[in-house]
Amino acid sequence: MASSILTNASAMTALKSLNMTNKALETTQTRISTGYKVGEASDNAAYWSIATTMRSDNKALSTVKDALGLGMAKVDTAYTGMNAAIDVVDEIKTKLVAASEPGVDQLKIDKELSALKEQLISITSSASFSGENWLANDGAVGTKSIVGSFTRDSAGFVSIGTLDVDVNAITLTSSDDAANGILTKDIDADALQANPTGTADNYFLLNTGSTTAATGTEITLTGTNTGEEISAMVRAVDSILTQLTDAAADLGASKKRIDMQNTFVSNLMDTIDKGVGGLVDADMSAESTRLQALQVQQQLGIQSLSIANGNSQQILSLFRG
Repeated sequence: MASSILTNASAMTALKSLNMTNKALETTQTRISTGYKVGEASDNAAYWSIATTMRSDNKALSTVKDALGLGMAKVDTAYTGMNAAIDVVDEIKTKLVAASEPGVDQLKIDKELSALKEQLISITSSASFSGENWLANDGAVGTKSIVGSFTRDSAGFVSIGTLDVDVNAITLTSSDDAANGILTKDIDADALQANPTGTADNYFLLNTGSTTAATGTEITLTGTNTGEEISAMVRAVDSILTQLTDAAADLGASKKRIDMQNTFVSNLMDTIDKGVGGLVDADMSAESTRLQALQVQQQLGIQSLSIANGNSQQILSLFRG
């Protein structure tokens, strides 16, 4: 190979190799310092785009999780109130059965009934969370929706799913129409007999001053109630108790569904995090090994460049006598 003082091919090759090593070393050091092998779009546009979208979706799922927590609190509040109401109505039923005994002072029992009714009103009006009361209704009956999911289809379109609770089925009192509340509506005691007469015998438990009041007789003791009247009241209260139990079962099912969805969303967020990590996170063990190798290559490159630059000095020896 010809010797030249104008062109040092060996030095050029060594310099190019050293520059490549320095660039690779810089990349590795960036990955170690940031923890990402794909930290920006220029690293890998496809992976960066996927990761950015999925991180955004995970933020939306985090909001869904918060909404599920709020929904669970509302259902829990209604469920607690419903269970308390069941206990009180069960006690009312017991008092009415006791009132059917001959010679019992009905008026004293009625005082107990009045206290139990006041307790029912207190329970119903107190079962409120975040300004919403699903048991004491002011006429805005219907379905309550709880945000339960955030999904993205294969075409990239997003949608929000909800878990619905039928408040109509669990309303205990209604200030609008007494017929909308389990505790305020008329119950036909005649229809609850083994052999109904066909003549309606309506009773209701609470009078909360609904705009449209019940038309039957309030369940109360006057001191002169006959055994047949008390039996009719017991049948009506037993029907109310059955309806409360069914409503509590509905709330329990909603509570279980929300809890399951909450667990699913949490697991889904973890899975997405793992998936994104697999795309863009740096393998620190591999990067550490690569760093050490590149540092050695850098040192050898510098030495190689030094040797190549020294070759020019050897040409001077050719001109020495």
